Amino acid sequence: MSMLQEFKTFAMKGNVVDLAVGVIIGAAFGKIVASLVGDVIMPLVGLLVGGVNLAALSATVGSATLAYGKFLQTCVDFLIIAWAIFLAVQVINRMRREAPAAPAAPPAPPRQEVLLEEIRDLLKRA
Repeated sequence: MSMLQEFKTFAMKGNVVDLAVGVIIGAAFGKIVASLVGDVIMPLVGLLVGGVNLAALSATVGSATLAYGKFLQTCVDFLIIAWAIFLAVQVINRMRREAPAAPAAPPAPPRQEVLLEEIRDLLKRA
């Protein structure tokens, strides 16, 4: 089998395609959440803490600038993304849960009991 055919077989497996779709959707979802955090939530948090823009917080140590505000904003982004994914997984798991299985049929009676019932039925007819 040529390398091109092997690659085609590998790339068209269901798991690879599903993974690619998941990565693309995840990247788009990440952009949406980053915009939500950066454009909606963080300005509100800044208002709550006295008009401070957390992303602009930084400290200078020697000639280096530590942008710890951007780090804080990235942490908030992560927490919101993780929470949203957690909620989505919870919804999916609830949808996947199957209805409770019907109770199993009672086990068949022992052969001796079946024979006794047949004898009883024969005696009733006689």
